Amino acid sequence: MSALHAAQAIVTRDLSRAFRQKGRLWGGLARSFMWLLLVAAGYGTIARVEGAPSYQAFVFPGIVVMAALFGAMLTAISTVYDREFGMLRLMLASPAGLIAVLAGRGVAASAVGILHGGIVLISAPLFIVVTGSQVVNAAAILVAAAAVSSVLGLVVAAPLRSVENFAAVVNVVLFPLLFLSGALYPTANMPGWLRAAARLNPITYAVDLMRGALGQPVEFSAWRSIAALALAIVLAFALAAALFDPERRFTWLGGDAARARGDSR
Repeated sequence: MSALHAAQAIVTRDLSRAFRQKGRLWGGLARSFMWLLLVAAGYGTIARVEGAPSYQAFVFPGIVVMAALFGAMLTAISTVYDREFGMLRLMLASPAGLIAVLAGRGVAASAVGILHGGIVLISAPLFIVVTGSQVVNAAAILVAAAAVSSVLGLVVAAPLRSVENFAAVVNVVLFPLLFLSGALYPTANMPGWLRAAARLNPITYAVDLMRGALGQPVEFSAWRSIAALALAIVLAFALAAALFDPERRFTWLGGDAARARGDSR
């Protein structure tokens, strides 16, 4: 089996699983619209952001990215399921190898993220004034946001062996990524140390690009944000591949590896 065929099979399998789990899909969409209809509308009575007609309009681009972030990262749980129940061992036994498995998982998670974010995006006329070209540009940014979210999910899932661990760890990762992204408030107004952390957060650049695509003021140039997202995708994928050790066959210390080889003899 070629790497491409293996990746395609994994994408098909993961998407079939995701669409069968309708509760997760509807729950993710409900979370996004609750932020827009309840949280954003409520804070809109006390919060004003310079350059935005309303607080609800300001957070809309961030909620689109948030939907993609949560949808894509939570889809990475399928990797942990397959490890826990032994399916992952069979996948890695194929000649396609680790990279094909991770690529297939990343594409499937990205597709789920695009679906979640896309449904929120097409509701844009209900919340903000937007043109057709702006929606098209935002859709392109959504693909990049979902891609970086999916590989971040793989990084979280790579070293974990149980679904319970994933559920605990992923929330610790998700919410800082969201709160430090500028989705809910401008990063320029944060304290210095938080602003520095936000600059290291790839979701910050996805939110800024989405904001620019929908005609709102931005903090960074488009090229800077695109470069930051591309670098984050490459680095996160490489880190996921390095961490991905489903059988715990490898160790990071050469001495331990040598002892393991000696014991096996």
